[in-house]
Amino acid sequence: EFNELTQEWTDGLGSKIMRGFVNEETPEYKWTVFDGPVDAIWIENMNTVLDDNMTLCLANGERVKLNWTMRMLFEVQDLRVASPATVSRCGMVYLTPSDLGWDNYVKTW
Repeated sequence: EFNELTQEWTDGLGSKIMRGFVNEETPEYKWTVFDGPVDAIWIENMNTVLDDNMTLCLANGERVKLNWTMRMLFEVQDLRVASPATVSRCGMVYLTPSDLGWDNYVKTW
């Protein structure tokens, strides 16, 4: 986020987490999980992260190149405000409410 008053850039939670993962040199996968409603503004800004570039482009002009160990998961209720460009960059898994009953967890355990 850019503060007009102080003319300073402050990382948001997502960019702070991803920058921290980029700086880690361990071979383990690093997952960033977004759980909540999709907002048209921030999800469109994720397009360059989700395509082959794997680059987060921030509003201050900085570009954060993700590495091969980084993964993202979006758990959303619907995709009403997501553009076809965004949806086409993601793999989808759809679960109906009946798929989420407690007995399914017991059966798989």
